[in-house]
This record gives sequence, structure tokens and C-alpha cells, in this order.
Amino acid sequence: MPHNLPCCRRCALPLAVSGDTCGHCQRHPQPWDQAWVPFRYAWPLNLLEMRFKFSGSLACGRVLAELWHQAGPPAMRPECIIPVPLHRHRLRRRGYNQALELARPLARIFDIPLRPNCLVRQRHTDPQSELDAIARRRNLRHAFALAENAQPPAHVAVLDDVMTTGATLAECTRTLKRAGVDRVDVWALARAV
Repeated sequence: MPHNLPCCRRCALPLAVSGDTCGHCQRHPQPWDQAWVPFRYAWPLNLLEMRFKFSGSLACGRVLAELWHQAGPPAMRPECIIPVPLHRHRLRRRGYNQALELARPLARIFDIPLRPNCLVRQRHTDPQSELDAIARRRNLRHAFALAENAQPPAHVAVLDDVMTTGATLAECTRTLKRAGVDRVDVWALARAV
């Protein structure tokens, strides 16, 4: 599998040489505190991911979660894992939330509570894969909210399948930090370059 080392510790962008943070994150830091993204979105992982996400192959999802587990534990252990939520229309059409399907085995293996209902996607958005970086940020503005009666702990990890621009994870992070969460780490299976 295409491992994502070395990479920026803030945005997981692959780097040519080992370093702490990339130039972009030094100038414009991401809203989250740290990223754990063990793979690059490249062959053959991208084929498994596409079958998992768009063809309903939950078996591919189990393989991806096992590969993620084999990549080793995260640098810091959060108090809970919050998978990025899907809007109910997309969830109904797909039949499952790919972030939740990846989060379940990781939560069990690392013995970290899973909080799948902490965040809600309060409005339907266009598919991110069809948008450029600026349109992705606009598309997701205020798309997430804290669920009613949710009380996230001080340190959480927000989990998604693939990080491209980081717009989805950034909007989730801002929502959680506005709700008083002190530290938000982002976890993604793979980083698109």
C-alpha cells in the first residue's frame, strides 16, 4: 500500500523529506490540531476505496480498516472518535456511512469510544469530488452542527475516509471547537495529493 511518509503533521500532505509541517500549514494552519493519515490515495488503495464507497463493497471497507490498523496507532489517543456524518438523503441512497464503517473496527481495536451521533449534517451538499478547493469550502459552510444534547469530550478525533483539500474535516473541526472541544485531531485513511 502507498504509505504516507514523510508527511506534514498538520495536514498530512506528503513531503519530499521528513519535516514537521508543510509551508502552507506554516502560513495558514489548519483548524485541527494534528492529522493521522497513514496512506496516500494511490493505486491499489484507491481501487479498494472506490469499490467500498461507490459500489457497496463492505468487504473492501473491512480490508481498508485492517490495513489502517496495521499502519500502527495514532500519535495521541483521543477520548472518542466521531465519524464524519452523511446527510440523510445520501445515507439513504448509499445505504451506509463509509466513515462510520471504517471507524467501528478502529474504535474497537484501539478501545476508544465511538460517537457516531455527535455531529449531524444539517443540510444536503453537492458531492465534494465534483468541486475545486474554493467551491468545496463554500459547499460545506455551516453544513454540520452538534447534535442535540451531544456533549463531546475535550479531545476528539474526527474520522473520514479520504482527505483531499481538508474542507470537510475543517468544517467539522470548527463546529466542534465552537462547541467547546479543546483538541480536535483528524483521522483519514488516505490523503489525496
